[in-house]
Amino acid sequence: MEKSATQWYTTEGMTFGVSTTMAMPERKLVRIQEKGQVTLPAEVRRKLGLKKGDLVTVEATEDGVVIMPQEVVAMKALNRIGELLREKGLTLEELIESGRQERTTLIEELYGIPKDKQGE
Repeated sequence: MEKSATQWYTTEGMTFGVSTTMAMPERKLVRIQEKGQVTLPAEVRRKLGLKKGDLVTVEATEDGVVIMPQEVVAMKALNRIGELLREKGLTLEELIESGRQERTTLIEELYGIPKDKQGE
């Protein structure tokens, strides 16, 4: 659903309008069942590509509840990790190498396997 509005201005004897269009969220009313279950309307499930058994994240906000497909949550997390890497001046390759070094150290400390014997 879209909402359009036109603001009219008059200057130097001329009148002109500026039109804006905003996408309005489509709200659906659903009922909470006995055990707290909520059925998402078919139109919403289709729009989000959700099917039976899919995982979603439910988040309470100041304005209400946000339900997001798990893929969206994962992508947001990956994007945030990317932002943090850029802020720190690290590349993905550097992060991976750091993880490899940490793993090598842990294997040596926990299992006594020296670095030169790991990976055999």
